[in-house]
Amino acid sequence: MLNYFKQLSLNRTAWLLLAFIAFALEATGIYFQYGMGLVPCVMCVYERLAILGLIFAGLIGALAPRFFLMRWFALLIWGFSAFKGLALAIKHYDYQANPSPWNQCEFKPEFPQTMPFDQWFPSIFASGPVNCGEKQWEMLGFGMPEWLIVAFAIFFLAFVIVLISQFKRAKPQYRSVFR
Repeated sequence: MLNYFKQLSLNRTAWLLLAFIAFALEATGIYFQYGMGLVPCVMCVYERLAILGLIFAGLIGALAPRFFLMRWFALLIWGFSAFKGLALAIKHYDYQANPSPWNQCEFKPEFPQTMPFDQWFPSIFASGPVNCGEKQWEMLGFGMPEWLIVAFAIFFLAFVIVLISQFKRAKPQYRSVFR
């Protein structure tokens, strides 16, 4: 099984699939904002940034998947984005499950001054006047943070499997007429 995932990580299509799935999640978030009129909270903006990291990881890995440094750089971005996104989604769920005056998110995203994503791309990364503890959308009884926990957990689990597979040596390909 690990050999399969190792070979998969050397394939450009697998990295593009990672980028496509993350892009579909990002597009869904944009649809929720502009198509359904849901205003994103600060945690939603942070989770969007984590998904954007997954898109970049897929695109970087697709550039040269057989090149060791490029593949490991993409894996690092993938792992960090999946882990950070999972932590953010869990915190977002905590805001909704345990609402209280001292358990609330910020009013405005706090990006570093060197990377003010909310000023560079306000249509994607600017939050509205919404409390993170407020549920705006549900599907099958689960809110958006719960679905993001599932999505980021799957991304992180896939990352761990692919990371472990990187330490598996590839079997030499013997091409023998007599076999």
